[in-house]
Amino acid sequence: MELRKVIAYHVVMRLKAPFETSFGKTYDRHCVLVEVEEKGGEVGWGEAPVDDGPWYSYETVETTLYIYKRYMIPKLLELRSLTHPREFLEFVENVRGYRMAKAGIEMALWDLKAKLDGVPLYKEIGGVRNFITSGVSIGIIGDERALIKAVGKYLEAGYRRIKIKIKQGWDVGPVKLIRKEFGEIPLQVDANAAYTLNHLNVFKELDNYSLLMIEQPLNYEDLSDHAELQSQLKTNICLDESIKSVHDAKAAAKLGSCKVINIKPARVGGLYESKLIHDFTMSSGIPVWIGGMLETGVGRGHLVAAATLPNVRYPSDISGSDRYWDEDLVEPPWTVGRDGTIMLPEKSGIGVEVIRERLNKYINAKMEFP
Repeated sequence: MELRKVIAYHVVMRLKAPFETSFGKTYDRHCVLVEVEEKGGEVGWGEAPVDDGPWYSYETVETTLYIYKRYMIPKLLELRSLTHPREFLEFVENVRGYRMAKAGIEMALWDLKAKLDGVPLYKEIGGVRNFITSGVSIGIIGDERALIKAVGKYLEAGYRRIKIKIKQGWDVGPVKLIRKEFGEIPLQVDANAAYTLNHLNVFKELDNYSLLMIEQPLNYEDLSDHAELQSQLKTNICLDESIKSVHDAKAAAKLGSCKVINIKPARVGGLYESKLIHDFTMSSGIPVWIGGMLETGVGRGHLVAAATLPNVRYPSDISGSDRYWDEDLVEPPWTVGRDGTIMLPEKSGIGVEVIRERLNKYINAKMEFP
């Protein structure tokens, strides 16, 4: 790959409906899209799903664009040519953190590499199937009747698993209601670090409802308290925010902090680190699934590729484009079939095309590096 241009776009898109978690409500989804172009004119696309504020992560649109301009993209262009996306990661190894920023560039390079190799991205990274099973994540609605209506709608649409976001005061009640209304459907909850060990009684109650897992119940950087909590529950704890690299995964396994891991490729720094975590967990008997962060169709293309890896044992948080957007940036849009699966396109790269006319409608800022 001989690069001749890199472009970073700050994109803002209005969600079809607000999405609420324990740390806030999102109306407009910000992100930074990355386009890399090689000398022959082929382009690759990646996405850094950062927000306009440091809610889920300390990384924001502003920090990402600064890091790109000051440190990462000039270094990338210094390379001139590279044979594998990991070479970029090695070249910016002295930049600590900023994993989402790194992921945006790294995943664009993966897309470009797969296109130049003439294969779908999922085959490029070692995926073993051409479809994934899809689950849906329901934000904090706060209204029981609306929650039941939403769950019913997504089950009818074919989603294989229901996940609800929880926070203090909206936890056991909604779970009990869903079990009463829908029986033993595949169900899990996600706290986004909203609790402490002082809330053990809440988790003991949740332990009675046959949940697939309780995701990130405690502090977003914690491993030790999660180990204590897991030792007192029969329900699997799944770690999300606490796992930023394969090193965290190894520490969690040794401490007994969880029994499942949610790999979010952007959170851990891209597809290469995702594969490292995947390979470790597969050898250690820890199942994984792939999580999302309200990505556009670009980032979603990388998520579905990652979800074809062999140790992905649960439905992943990868909904169809119509779950979030009136109009996605790509064609064809990502769709979930009535059987709850997403079929992967066999075109090279992420398999979908960015429609520039649509992209131009949502660009808030643009930086070009020739």
